[in-house]
Amino acid sequence: MLLTSQKPVGAVDGVSAALAKDARAQEVDQKQSCAETPSFVTLDDQKVVELRRAPAAQNLDAYVRRAEGRLLQLARNYSIQPSQLVVQADPPFSVVGILERDGHLAPEMAVDDRAAACFGLTRQSLAIRYRDQLRTAINDYRSRRTLSSWLNGTALAALVLGIYILWLRGQVMLNERMRRRIAQRPRFILQQLGRLGLSGFVDVDQVRALTQLLRQVIHWSVVMLISYLLIPLLLGLFPPTQSIAAGLRGQIRDLVIGFLSGVVQAIPNLLSILVILVITLLVIRASNAWFQALDLGRVRIPGFYQEWALPTARLATILLTLIGLAAAFPYIPGSGSQVFQGAGLVVGVLAALGSSAIATNVISGLMLIYTRAFREGDRVEINGVVGVVQDRALLVTRLKTSRNELVSIPNASVIGASVVNYSFSRREIQQPVALMTTITIGYDVPWRQVHALMLDAARSVPGITDEIEPFVLQTSLNDFHISYELNAFVRDPALYPQTLSEVLAALQDQFAAADVEILSPGYHAIRDGNPRTVPPAPDGGSPPQQR
Repeated sequence: MLLTSQKPVGAVDGVSAALAKDARAQEVDQKQSCAETPSFVTLDDQKVVELRRAPAAQNLDAYVRRAEGRLLQLARNYSIQPSQLVVQADPPFSVVGILERDGHLAPEMAVDDRAAACFGLTRQSLAIRYRDQLRTAINDYRSRRTLSSWLNGTALAALVLGIYILWLRGQVMLNERMRRRIAQRPRFILQQLGRLGLSGFVDVDQVRALTQLLRQVIHWSVVMLISYLLIPLLLGLFPPTQSIAAGLRGQIRDLVIGFLSGVVQAIPNLLSILVILVITLLVIRASNAWFQALDLGRVRIPGFYQEWALPTARLATILLTLIGLAAAFPYIPGSGSQVFQGAGLVVGVLAALGSSAIATNVISGLMLIYTRAFREGDRVEINGVVGVVQDRALLVTRLKTSRNELVSIPNASVIGASVVNYSFSRREIQQPVALMTTITIGYDVPWRQVHALMLDAARSVPGITDEIEPFVLQTSLNDFHISYELNAFVRDPALYPQTLSEVLAALQDQFAAADVEILSPGYHAIRDGNPRTVPPAPDGGSPPQQR
């Protein structure tokens, strides 16, 4: 009978398996009914209790709102002590409530098995956690609203404001000191740019203005940032405004976390940009050193003139900079955004509008450089303007006249004009340049005497070199006089105007000392029977008589 009363072993195993399966299914069902995003019961905007399921199938959001209202009432009711919050088992719930003096329990929260399963805890353990969290929240709420808390908050606020005022005064003094230092020493940045070969693109005033603007931006940015951070710090010292302070701190935290997250994500791209920048700067410095060696004659390339070195170095710097920017652009954060696309569109439109005239002048400037028409320091004549070349840029050529006038001529006009270079012969073929002047002398003066007087006048001028002897040409036999052209070679082309003036003065002195008239301008003489203006014969005979 004992055997007949027992179930087969296989049947017992099947029942156990079925019960275990039902338990697992029930557990899975309970966890599936938990909210994916938990809700929190808050007090003073601070999270107190985390809920993922309301008891007895209540609506979770409505249950949280009621719990928050009731928790605020308990915190403000100083007749109830946090220690009165206890946990009692009341199957199928564990109840968190207020234990009154008569032993009656006033329930506040209930925890069932399904709510506990969302946390992987037992019903009683979760209820004890809620009780402890509620006690801590009520104690904190009441401690923040005591008189000593207000006094401490006021004292701390005064201390923080005092420190802020002292810092603000120090920041203003530091900003003023930096302003004076930048105004007094603007060239230190140019020196750094000069090492990179970029000093030719900016001047002192531009560097000073840009540096002062950067200083102002940094100063006011720091002041605004510290002032904004001060607001939540002060508000957090007083209970009524702690919720506002918490919100501001949350915004700042989110902003900082977002910024740091963006920085972390951008670190690989920033490293790539840094590597490209370093390589570009090293290549630019190497290029400048190479062209400087060409300019100084330390390195020679057949067919490459020394005067091409510095202009080519500038072009190479611009080209390498553009290549570096093009290589680094895809790694710039936000380079694919619509802002960059709009900026690129604007730049493209501006370039299209001004590219024609700019391109013409740039190409003309390059042609002037590599055709070696002139270089800086040469004395030239362009479009009737005579002066010394002060600057030969890609867009314009600047001449300094003898009256210290600076004349800017677009390169497109220069390339289409005749350029007279007074310094070329001395520099290239080591021969002096000649000046030419013409005077007219009557037929009554022997031409040999005129030649001698003109040559003596040229030799007496210090600015005329003796490398090549001056010479005189008779250019025309006019109706009333003969034109004599003096050609004398100038020692220094830079002193061409002064030398020409001295030659003209010497001509006047020589002819006046010889009592010979210079018929410039010519004039008519009425003959009254005097001898004709025919010079004596070379053999010393007398001239023919008037007929």
